[in-house]
Amino acid sequence: MGQVNLGWKDGRRIRKSLQGSTAKEVRDRVRALVRNVEDGALPATRSPRLSDFFTQWLTSVKPALRPSTYASYEGTTRLHITPEIGHVALDKLSIDHVSRLIARKRGESQLSPRSTRYVLQILRIALNKAVRWGLVTRNVATLVDAPRVAQKDVRVLSPEETKRLLEATHGDEMKGLVVLAVSTGLRLGEALGLQWPDIDLERRQLRVSKTLQRVAGHGQVLAETKTRRSRRSIVLPVTTAEALRDHRTLQAQLRRAAGSEWYGGNFVFTSSTGRPLDHRNVQRAFKRILRKARLPKMRFHDLRHSCASLLLAEGVSPRVVMETLGHSRIAVTMDTYSHVMPALMHDAADAIDRSLQRDTAQER
Repeated sequence: MGQVNLGWKDGRRIRKSLQGSTAKEVRDRVRALVRNVEDGALPATRSPRLSDFFTQWLTSVKPALRPSTYASYEGTTRLHITPEIGHVALDKLSIDHVSRLIARKRGESQLSPRSTRYVLQILRIALNKAVRWGLVTRNVATLVDAPRVAQKDVRVLSPEETKRLLEATHGDEMKGLVVLAVSTGLRLGEALGLQWPDIDLERRQLRVSKTLQRVAGHGQVLAETKTRRSRRSIVLPVTTAEALRDHRTLQAQLRRAAGSEWYGGNFVFTSSTGRPLDHRNVQRAFKRILRKARLPKMRFHDLRHSCASLLLAEGVSPRVVMETLGHSRIAVTMDTYSHVMPALMHDAADAIDRSLQRDTAQER
């Protein structure tokens, strides 16, 4: 245990006690507390209310977050956390406070299990910072069980359905975007954030480094991709490179028609005036193509799932699929596309049979 002298108040010396499992842990917490008090980042004489702490926490993490992530953190805190337990002093926050909050969110407000789980996740992230700052000795949110979220079945296109979808894009301004999504598995934000310098059509290479996001109050914002794995290079199939060449020719015609009204952002997928496409407009156009192809309703994001399933079904290494999709861990790839695994296991068993039969024939 360690103590930090925080000065005097009403003739009494104020001290803050800190605990940890090792001497080094206590020293680190003491130094963090002293540093934040000296910087004026934290009140020196008493534990802040949770609402005040969240205000300071959001300010501290904002520079490191993508705009959409910050907006999500801020909105979740403002709507679901501070109205309920914002009055509680940070060092008085208990497991009971958090468990009751999660129960209310799941029950009274009818939040989905996934949304309720996200509320708890934000609490855990914020309180981890409070521990590092030396404001509390443990993160009580980690001791509360998260609501169970049922795993939804992934909707994917079969090879025959994929062919029908691509045939329905002939002559459509969305063709380049749909072909790119189904052949590379790019997320919609990643595809809409592409600019022509990111693509080398001669070498058939594409570099993903940005994502286009819609942020409340700010419109469309071009931001860094979510993780380091999301920043990746992809080799384009020949058909995809050809579709993008056709798309570039069509865009050049639109640019000439727009003249001085053309927006100079150099985006790959744009409106008739060169502005990046809006996510909602893409979803509406995609629904139109699905109807033309006589395919059931699905999200544009399901093209990403379809790409991964087709690659795995063709025997592409899960590691290569992981790198193509930009997953952070191979476990994410395997868990998401576990529905493809039974067929692959049959293929593996057949391959072993062929190998054993060949060896037996050679011995004879």
